[in-house]
Amino acid sequence: MIPRPGASTIALSALALLLAAAVPARAAAPTSAAPIRLHVDARDVGRHVLHVRETLPVSAGTLALAYPKWIPGEHGPTGPVIEMAGLRIEAGGRALDWRRDDVDMYVLRTGVPKGADRVDVAFDFLLNTEKSGYSFASSSTPNLLLLSWNQVLVYPAGRPSDAIPFEADLTLPEGWSYGTALPVRSADGSRISFERASLTTLVDSPVLAGRHFRHVDLTPGDPAPASLEMASDDAAALAMPDSVVARCRSLVREAEAFFGGRHFRSYHFLVTLSDYTAHFGLEHHESSDDRMPERTYLDATLGRSASGLLAHELSHSWNGKYRRPAGLATPDYGTPMKGEMLWVYEGLTNYAGWVLAGRSGMRSFDESLGDLALEAAMMEYDRGREWRPLDDTAVEAQLLYGARGGGASWRRGVDFYREMTVVWLEADGLIRRLTDGAKSLEDFCHAFHGGTGGPELRPYTRADVVKGLNAVVPYDWDGFLRERVDELRPHLATDARSMGGWTLGWSDTASSMQRASNEAHHQIDERWSFGAVLSAKDFTVQDVVPGSAAADAGLAPDQVIVAVNGRSVDADALHDAIRATRDGGPLELLVRDGEFFRTLKLGYSGGLRYPVLRRDPSQPDLLHAILAPEAAGN
Repeated sequence: MIPRPGASTIALSALALLLAAAVPARAAAPTSAAPIRLHVDARDVGRHVLHVRETLPVSAGTLALAYPKWIPGEHGPTGPVIEMAGLRIEAGGRALDWRRDDVDMYVLRTGVPKGADRVDVAFDFLLNTEKSGYSFASSSTPNLLLLSWNQVLVYPAGRPSDAIPFEADLTLPEGWSYGTALPVRSADGSRISFERASLTTLVDSPVLAGRHFRHVDLTPGDPAPASLEMASDDAAALAMPDSVVARCRSLVREAEAFFGGRHFRSYHFLVTLSDYTAHFGLEHHESSDDRMPERTYLDATLGRSASGLLAHELSHSWNGKYRRPAGLATPDYGTPMKGEMLWVYEGLTNYAGWVLAGRSGMRSFDESLGDLALEAAMMEYDRGREWRPLDDTAVEAQLLYGARGGGASWRRGVDFYREMTVVWLEADGLIRRLTDGAKSLEDFCHAFHGGTGGPELRPYTRADVVKGLNAVVPYDWDGFLRERVDELRPHLATDARSMGGWTLGWSDTASSMQRASNEAHHQIDERWSFGAVLSAKDFTVQDVVPGSAAADAGLAPDQVIVAVNGRSVDADALHDAIRATRDGGPLELLVRDGEFFRTLKLGYSGGLRYPVLRRDPSQPDLLHAILAPEAAGN
């Protein structure tokens, strides 16, 4: 997953015991051969509701049904069970009483009477319209829908998801088109029936549908085809330029070259272009859920901001789906996940995505430098590094994904994305130096992620990662990772030896990637000058860097800057005032804090300050080599 800017035990209740009293006291289970049949009616998407009908083969007894809780790729208990409404469970046409577990509220229990061989479950799923969040946030408009199957089903609790067969079908509004990695059995008008699949494969295969839809074949003639499936609120937004289509084609070729093979039958970029859905990326083995602003492919600045998304999510097909940390490779959706290895799952993917965005032309070389400079600088100014090791941000990831923005630079967030981009770059450079350029981190990826075949899951441990690195070149890789992941590290290594012959520096002019990030996230990022990040809409303070001039003067998150140097604030006035501090000018802010106002005088004299990478000729230039295209035809 690539994040948006800026979320037990089972106790048998007394009622459940009463419900089960009339039937044998043994667990009900689906028969091994018969599938669960699932139908989703999406024709009321304009009213923000999906209608669900499900038939489960069972035997008499106490039946425990689970709603998916721990969602792969989201690394947390984010299943939106609170959006289930109108639940009805029947057997033989008769309604059954049910009871929610009072500890694990994702589990429902009922009693199946003698003679019943199936239960019918019906409920509505209420589509969220809030834009903050991941797949549990807004996923639809009156013109499109990204259907995540985990949101519209229940399954027998305690059974491995690989062992539960489903046959699903979906009814769409008239005239809509769709894309998915899930094989289709038949289509009759607006009703699509899918091939039988395990619950694991079903949940891993979302469907993107919409009134305005475009399909682009990225690998014509390939037996394992890749495609773009795009839906938008306006047909005009689907006019992706031919030059961007060419880069997407290059991206697929470069990814297969980087990892050495592929592990999908087909691959589908499911691209939602809307200003009314959440914006993020979520990985699946044979597809990715990629959500961006409506005009991303028509507006150069928005396109630049989103230029790494497809590369990141595609990389997850190898690193995250095919190979996955053992603590995240849970057997079902009720078993808690352990995120301690997210610095490989997400961190190595972030590095691979950075490389592939550069190699494929999604970014120019200068844009790749600008993006890396931002990643490094954000981590260097993350004061939470002084008390919290990176490993702890992975362990607590399930909570940190939903943390508010205020206090982030002291609390730390899901830093294993950005920080490990720099660490894996350092490892790549180290391998190249130790082997005189004969090997690189790509050799590790070929051995660890390579090969060709259908979807499968191969879990790994930290010891496996160390062993794999040592197989490329012997070194104290355990110590290398322990120092960077487990131990306190107040400062990130941003010297030329660590960063491929380039070093972190500062400029009074923001890079194109900095400007694109600010515009896409509607913010003014001045953490590197006076020490604050502001909303560009209303100048609300989003975060303040501890120890900065802003923090020392008393500026805090959620305060609002009303004026700068005695004049109503706007972006130009603020930047002019910051620039003038280099020549001795004042930086005085009038701040509103609820109903209260006060004036803050900031002791800052550094002018405008933005991160850049500068070439250090004392070290070999590895970044040009790392970002050079490798795949045939590129």
